[in-house]
Amino acid sequence: MSAFTSQLPDVLRSLLASDLALVALFFVFVLEGAMLLYVAPSELLVPGALVLVGERLMLPILAVAVLGATVGQVGLFLVAKRGGREYLLSRPWFRVSEDSLDRFDGWFDRWGPVVVPLSNAMLFTRGMLTVPAGLSGMSPKRFVALSALGTVVFESALAALYVFGGQVLA
Repeated sequence: MSAFTSQLPDVLRSLLASDLALVALFFVFVLEGAMLLYVAPSELLVPGALVLVGERLMLPILAVAVLGATVGQVGLFLVAKRGGREYLLSRPWFRVSEDSLDRFDGWFDRWGPVVVPLSNAMLFTRGMLTVPAGLSGMSPKRFVALSALGTVVFESALAALYVFGGQVLA
């Protein structure tokens, strides 16, 4: 545990030191992947987990992050596939404007499925091509593979930046 976690309440420290920390992290990443996590930017989740749970669990944290975010994105993909664009735009929990969705639809129309892993690997566009992919008729299996690929790149880069940045600043 870090110096930061030593200042946390005992109950929270116990949770972070237990096997349940990875389970809780999985559910946080499901929410992030489904674009339902509004309280924390996705760019801070893996570095935050490394601070709170510890670098010794880097590979399990990365695995949980990729699995959880992919599960969340697949959920949103299936809602888009079954419910459609108008259904999503009418839901209060879907916080993407029609103009933004139009822009990402245009990206998908122009470049096709390759934008799914590319957008998942980039800051500020993570998950934004999930809905256009669901509306396009892409198979769920293909979406899972493309989504997971981009998420592996993104989360691994964040972990590497955290570790490398820590060494540079130390």
